[in-house]
Amino acid sequence: MTFIETRIKDLHAHFPKLHAPQDLDAFWTDVLAETRETPLSGTRQAMATPLEGVAAYDVVYNGIDGTPIHGIYLVPEFLGKDRYPCVVYYHGYTGSRGMPEHFAHYLLAGLAVFSIDIRGQGGETGDLAPLEGGKTRGWVTRGITDPHKSYYKSYITDAIRAVDWVLEQPEIDSARVGVAGGSQGGGLALIVSAVGCRHSFAVADIPNLCYLDWAVFNTTGSLSEVADYIGRYPEQLETALDTLSYFDNAVLADRIRIPVLVSVGLKDTVCPPEAVFAAYNRIESEKQIEIFPSHGHATGPKHVRTVLEFIRKQVF
Repeated sequence: MTFIETRIKDLHAHFPKLHAPQDLDAFWTDVLAETRETPLSGTRQAMATPLEGVAAYDVVYNGIDGTPIHGIYLVPEFLGKDRYPCVVYYHGYTGSRGMPEHFAHYLLAGLAVFSIDIRGQGGETGDLAPLEGGKTRGWVTRGITDPHKSYYKSYITDAIRAVDWVLEQPEIDSARVGVAGGSQGGGLALIVSAVGCRHSFAVADIPNLCYLDWAVFNTTGSLSEVADYIGRYPEQLETALDTLSYFDNAVLADRIRIPVLVSVGLKDTVCPPEAVFAAYNRIESEKQIEIFPSHGHATGPKHVRTVLEFIRKQVF
């Protein structure tokens, strides 16, 4: 066996011991009830786009705390259909909902798209959740000492509600809706599929939110902010890691019941393969993983074809 073959074999056998809070089920039961009981109050307004034959809308709906969440909704009307399958898209850390032309490949594949801002980051969406304690740089340590007040709870419920909004749209076939994203967005695609699933497939590229207590001390990505927080507040070590366990895809992955496509770079230091496989190996539904041995926090140039072929297999 070559080194790469041995490495991949070891990763497929990677089942680390995980910390799951005792009230995990009760926590997510309560969070989902709050998520679904809070009115979306969504609006959509036509917006200009250089894409011919595409209907584009500027969308706003409310997070559970009243934060207006902004998104763009795109429908490939040039195909002349009554109902369309749809991809709900989540962006990477510090990014935004993007521009309509960023999603041309989905539209040309016959898919509607709904892409949302992650609150407080690089888009138009703010964050009305109160900050009741200290934090460090970035966003993810907001409310890190209480899962009910955590930034993760806020943006995960925003992501769940994005699917709920799409399911209300008259152009969408509710049986053919899925979620997709990369890095932060890939982590969201997994966790929304584990705890709030009303959709039929997921694409999680180089996903974050995996094996979080390990990742805090082994990644160069957003979770390094948690390491900084623990360095500043060492007395909060156990509390912070306990909060993270409520949002860990490795802990929640066995709840996924839909087909999932995952990708991973073996040289990734942002979402390391040990973290990704800790979650992927516990998915019990139909799944496939695309492994890029020479890539860091990126996928290969042909991966967009793999993604579209996977999605089309689910919806056509």
